Amino acid sequence: MVFLPDARLHLGAEAEVWSGHWMGKPAVRKLRRDRAWRHPDLEKRLGYRRMLSEARILIRLKGSGLPVPAIWDVDLDNGRIVMEKIDGKPLIEVLRDDSMTTEQIQKALFNTGTAVRMLHRLAVTHGDLSTNNILIDNDCNAALIDFGLSAVEYEVERFGIDLHVMDEILGASHPNVDNAIDVFLEGYRMCDDNLGPTEELSGGKPPAAKEVLKRLDDVRSRVRYHG
Repeated sequence: MVFLPDARLHLGAEAEVWSGHWMGKPAVRKLRRDRAWRHPDLEKRLGYRRMLSEARILIRLKGSGLPVPAIWDVDLDNGRIVMEKIDGKPLIEVLRDDSMTTEQIQKALFNTGTAVRMLHRLAVTHGDLSTNNILIDNDCNAALIDFGLSAVEYEVERFGIDLHVMDEILGASHPNVDNAIDVFLEGYRMCDDNLGPTEELSGGKPPAAKEVLKRLDDVRSRVRYHG
């Protein structure tokens, strides 16, 4: 792979992420990190399968027109993916930026909800929906990144958990933003209003937005009860 690194963006338990250039274009390289406590053969098999799944899901989503990075190169044996670098600031920075107007913040949250619903309509759960994994451009449009924990899913529970993660993060990390989760969920809900019922896919039919929102309420109730 012809990737020229510029700066490390993230060092996590699962992967190391660098910005740079690939074939002269701004790009991001994701390098899977070995988990030393696992047997090397098991680690290699797990890493291979997870990166293959991530690449396949991103290719599927991009082909369907979703706002996610395009895959440009994959080296599964060495645990590397090179993908398009998407312009924008992480939602976490947008929500903490005092120069942003209330209207801009609400538009960013609404568009984030819409992007997540578009993802769910294709029977894909993100698995790590944090304000770090959503990029907002100058027009307050939202793009989704970091699909290392994503999965193809048809059970409503996993979709509800995706929303609950966002609910918890917005409440805990951004309490200064009034009604943040409500605006996000409105964007999620209205996506179905605009696009109509979900379509039957190869593995079944993804749950409707109203079903996922009902499950979110159930998850919230369970968390409060056990907490």
